[in-house]
Parts: sequence; C-alpha cells; structure tokens
Amino acid sequence: MNMRLSRVILTIALICLGSCSGAQVKHYVAKPVKEYPHDRGAYTQGLFFHNGTLYETTGGWGESSIRTVDLESGKPIVTKRLNQKYFGEGSCVFNGELYVLTWTSRVAFRYNPETLEYIKTVGYSREGWGLTTNGKSLIASDGTSNLFFLNSNLTLEKKIQVTLNGHPLRNLNELEWIDGKIWANVYLTDTIVIINPISGKVTATIDCKGLLPDKERRRDTDVLNGIALDSKGRIYLTGKNWPHVYQVELIEK
Repeated sequence: MNMRLSRVILTIALICLGSCSGAQVKHYVAKPVKEYPHDRGAYTQGLFFHNGTLYETTGGWGESSIRTVDLESGKPIVTKRLNQKYFGEGSCVFNGELYVLTWTSRVAFRYNPETLEYIKTVGYSREGWGLTTNGKSLIASDGTSNLFFLNSNLTLEKKIQVTLNGHPLRNLNELEWIDGKIWANVYLTDTIVIINPISGKVTATIDCKGLLPDKERRRDTDVLNGIALDSKGRIYLTGKNWPHVYQVELIEK
C-alpha cells in the first residue's frame, strides 16, 4: 500500500472515530497566522523550544542531526550530527539535559543543551518515536497506541493507552506537552490529537489538512510532524522536509 493511500485511509478512520460516537471530543482546525522558513532538507523528528531557543532533531540514515535553529531565518545555529548508523527521533530537555531517541537502535543519547556536547548513551528497550516531558517524567511514543512515562535513566514508571472514543489510537509520533495535555502527531495523517495524560483519552483533534499548500509540495515533501510551544504560549507546526514552520491558532469547528 502506498503512503498516499495509507494517509487517506488513516484520516478517514480518524474522522469516523471522532464523529461516530456521542463522546465529547472537541474538533479544531489549525489556522496559520505566520510562517517562517524551514530547511527543506530537515526530516523533522523532534521540535521544541528551551530557554527561548528552537531545537530540532532530524532523521534519516547518515543524515540525522540535532540542531538549534534561528526561527526567523530557518537556518541552523549549531548542528551536531549523529553517527551514520543511527536514525534520530524525538527529543526534549529534561533535568537540564537534552535527550534524543533513536528509531531502532535501542539507545538514546544525552547532550548538554547549551553546547550540544555529548554526555552519555543510555539503553532503551523499544523503538524511539516522539519524546516530550511534563517536567516530572519523560513521555515517549513508539508508534503504537501507548505512551510511556520514564525517569531520567529511561526506566519505565508507567504507561497509558491512548484511545479515541474507546478505540486504541495507533501511530502516535512527535509529542509536545501543552497546558497539562499531551499533543501528538498521528503518523501518516494531517491530524494532531490532544490527550489526557491520566486517562489516555483523546479530548480533542486538530485538523491540519492544507496547512502546507499543495503548490509548496515537492516529491520529497513528507508528512506533518513537529509541534513546539514557545514561552509566550504560541504554537508552531511543521513537517518532514517542509519549507515552512507555521505559527498557528486553533479554530473550533
């Protein structure tokens, strides 16, 4: 099954789950209010702000990196490349260190967030996808319907299953902690879900279809992935190999 058909099927399934039940799930549309340049060569895996600086991790065999980025120009400030045998994934700063997951290598890396200097490699027992923090724990996804709460050594504290109207929701990818909820990109779709971190229930969906216009897409343009919250509460979205980062606001349907 090709990726475009997979995206259509998953999007239809999400629409049905969100609308075919009496559960009170809110529905929003992401409206762009400002756009910024983004490196088209960046296969975005993690995106977040820390102390006013935008951080991004990128994937790809032999192309994975950690970088700090100038939002206004889209240009990297400092870039640290991962060894070519690693496929970089989600990232966040927790307890003063920058954590970066890898996809299938069963390890994660810890760096100094100010200098991007390597600190330590930590074993990790599952695939790495998205990563964020609530300030007390790391929160990770692995492409299933589960989210994992971890301590600083990546030891499991608890896990929750994410459900939309009672149905497990798979393909959870990049994560961001916003206003006491977990936001997650649903891989291969143009949808972001907002998750109750205690119950795992999806409380809202965000339709991002059309955020990147068709005329801006090229053959290498990939899926929506990348959610960042700045210190002023502004929300930014991008995608893998997208030409823009969008500051957005939510409009309720």
